[in-house]
Amino acid sequence: MLTLGTITFSTCGGTGTDLAGGGTSGTGVSTGAITGYGSVFMNGMEFFTDSQVAPGFVTMKTFMGMDNSSMMDRDLFRVGMVVTIHHGPNDNNAQQIEYQDNLQGIIAAKNPGAENTVTVLGQTVVVGDAAVFASLNLNEIVEVSGYVDSAGRIHASYITMVPCSMMMGMCTASEFEVKGYVSGLSSTGFQLGPLPGGTGTAVTVSFTPAVGAGLADGMYVQVVTNDPQPVSGGITAIRIQQLSPRTVFPEKAVADLEGMVTAPPSGSGNVLSFAVEGKRVQTDGNTQYAGGNAANIQPDVRLQVQGTENGGVLSAGKIIFR
Repeated sequence: MLTLGTITFSTCGGTGTDLAGGGTSGTGVSTGAITGYGSVFMNGMEFFTDSQVAPGFVTMKTFMGMDNSSMMDRDLFRVGMVVTIHHGPNDNNAQQIEYQDNLQGIIAAKNPGAENTVTVLGQTVVVGDAAVFASLNLNEIVEVSGYVDSAGRIHASYITMVPCSMMMGMCTASEFEVKGYVSGLSSTGFQLGPLPGGTGTAVTVSFTPAVGAGLADGMYVQVVTNDPQPVSGGITAIRIQQLSPRTVFPEKAVADLEGMVTAPPSGSGNVLSFAVEGKRVQTDGNTQYAGGNAANIQPDVRLQVQGTENGGVLSAGKIIFR
């Protein structure tokens, strides 16, 4: 995807060299913001792609649902984009890299303050870099990638202006898209928000029976709309596509998840249960910590969880504070 006037920023810290996995499961999955190239750096680790994996090997590169495997990493992806990398459980050989943004739409409001924010398709986007915030203008179309906080706001690790002709790869400026979880489903609409269960900022989505066929509460979906911004708090969907969120991992997969704490910890001592972008995380007495300790796990703290998927819960072997 080409962009015009690209603006990126990354706030990822840490320079560790741990492999993203460890263990005996058959797959590894790592999610986080790209911090550099050579092949792809993410979460303080280098993931090898294409011929660096093996002679003649081609890493599958999926960009907004489209296969762009023939492109070079740095030509397709940008620093700050939050991606999912599939690799072996004990290596950093990237078999597949997937990128899906959080939303593409028109800036309907700019809200300066202690935290500079913009409003896009009813979603609040926190822009942590003051210079980047100043460069954004009302009515510009932007693409946003980032992490969700406990209030359902998106903290942009990547934000770019999008030429009208390149919206979602199609030659039209009349279609916009936003991703999130379905809640409060009825025969004519639902609430869409960045966190499961309807927590945080949500926008009302209305649909016709044909467009809404097969929906269920809890689904993670992409909603495409002609509405540049919500009208009376709602948008009308012209297409709805079910997607897999980046917080869902195969059973027993070695997983590496970066994000913000979205639900406070329960439990005591080092045995805690909390959520990162709505994903349940469980620690125990063997969990290791870097850059902090169990007491530092609080809402909106950004961290990286390395662990194993067990029945929908990420069992944390190590937690790295970012």
